[in-house]
Amino acid sequence: MLFHHLRIARPVTDLEQSSEMYCRGLGLKEIGAFTDHDGFSGRMLGRDDLPWHLEFTLCHDHPVMPAPPAEDLLVLYIPEREAWTAACNQMEQAGFTRTCAFNPYWESKGITFQDNDGYRVVLQNSRWEVS
Repeated sequence: MLFHHLRIARPVTDLEQSSEMYCRGLGLKEIGAFTDHDGFSGRMLGRDDLPWHLEFTLCHDHPVMPAPPAEDLLVLYIPEREAWTAACNQMEQAGFTRTCAFNPYWESKGITFQDNDGYRVVLQNSRWEVS
C-alpha cells in the first residue's frame, strides 16, 4: 500500500490561536478551512513542499477538550544547527512553551515545545535515518 499524504487531525479549544501559533512557529500556511460543517469547523495547515499537513477542528455542539498524553508528539527533524536554532526561537516567539520531554531520548538532541492545548512538538537537531 502506497500513501501519498499524511493528515494529523487534532481537536483544539481555539482555532484562531492554534492556527496562528503553528503558522508562525513552524512556517506553515492555511491550505484549507471549513465552517460549521455538520457542527464542526476546522483549518488545515501545511506547505506545498510537505507531504503532510495538520488539521485543527472545533466541535460546536459537543466540544472535545484536548487531552494529549506526554508522549503524543509531533517530531520534526532539522539537521542543520543554525536552522534548528532559528526554528526553536521561532517557536518561542509564536507562543509555544519549552517543556521537558517525558522520554529523555528527546532531550539529547532536541527541544520539546507545548502549545496552549497541551500538544507537544519536538524539534530534533538531527537527520532522520531509517536503521
